[in-house]
Amino acid sequence: MKREFLQNLRVGEQSLSKEVIDAIMEENGRDINAAKAAAVKPYAGFDDIVAENERLKTEQAQMQADGKTAQQWKEEFEKAVSEHQKQLDGMAFQNVLDGAIVASGGRNAKAISALLDLDALRNSENRQEAVEKALQALRAEEGYLFGAQTPPPYARGTGTSNKENTPTDLAGVLREKFERK
Repeated sequence: MKREFLQNLRVGEQSLSKEVIDAIMEENGRDINAAKAAAVKPYAGFDDIVAENERLKTEQAQMQADGKTAQQWKEEFEKAVSEHQKQLDGMAFQNVLDGAIVASGGRNAKAISALLDLDALRNSENRQEAVEKALQALRAEEGYLFGAQTPPPYARGTGTSNKENTPTDLAGVLREKFERK
């Protein structure tokens, strides 16, 4: 609705006053804004959908530019998964090996690992058992790589004296020392 229409509208011989025209235009503006809001709501996500569509189109164009098909992407994914599995397997084997070396009292894990056939141990069915057997064999051949049992601490005077009448307390030692002089 236009303001000129209301100004030209006559009720009887008189035209509408400025206040009435302003009130009618204000109410019409509110109705138009409400209708716009209601019309926009069903399409509120339209801009997001268009942006997502454009993003997907550019990704598809990039993939086509790379020249990879879905089968090639699948193969690349499977290859990455298998490499990751190999890394996890290697870490698990190294953990088993290091744990067995520490448990057997190994002094230097790198030196002990260098003397073992790691590929054969890694490919064995029961790794833990194979590693323990290999460490036992290495301990028999190269015992210096493993911690030896420490001898009992030195106890001074044990088993060296043949005297039967040696004093066992301070008073006895003093009596023996001063009676002889």
